Amino acid sequence: MQRYEIRQCEAADCQFRFPVAVGDKAGTRCPHCGAPTALAAMPQAGGTPQITTPPRYTQLALLLDNIRSLYNVGAIMRTADGAGIAQLHLGGITAPPTHPKLAKTALGAESALPWTQHRNSVHAVQQLKSEGYKIWVLEEGETAVNLFTAALPQPANQPVLLVIGNEKVGVDPEIVALADQIFALPMSGVKNSLNVAVAFGIAIYQIQFG
Repeated sequence: MQRYEIRQCEAADCQFRFPVAVGDKAGTRCPHCGAPTALAAMPQAGGTPQITTPPRYTQLALLLDNIRSLYNVGAIMRTADGAGIAQLHLGGITAPPTHPKLAKTALGAESALPWTQHRNSVHAVQQLKSEGYKIWVLEEGETAVNLFTAALPQPANQPVLLVIGNEKVGVDPEIVALADQIFALPMSGVKNSLNVAVAFGIAIYQIQFG
């Protein structure tokens, strides 16, 4: 595992402080002013999380409906792994875990999650619904309910498919029409939506551990 250190610029009028990989020569000079740097601290190496909680839903699958950004897909995969997603479904243009650029944000989660690729997200939802999955959609709209005040359906061993959608157009309307539950996140600012990876992170932790 790559180790990191914290370096600090030695120039009195700069004092720029930043992390860098141990042994990386770029860390010997300040990226801000070019002056020499000194070792300031050694971050504690990552290990087993101190807080471990079983997820509420043990058969919760996730469908990424035409997520276009590789950054978003990778970030979602990492969060999905941490939140106990059992199966990942990738619809339409969503990149698969085998894409070489996903590793930068997925950080190993891309190889830990079972996954299935689908050309058509609507067909995937129809199939999973016929197999007994409840379909939950994270989407704004008149029929959506506040996830933070909603009473989540039980039992916890019920197979559930959570669907999140494209950054520009959201979840396919035909999938929304198939949904058993439509959830939205509360918003109080001038914007009416969040980045899809951020929204997913908030929603899945509320669902699994809230």
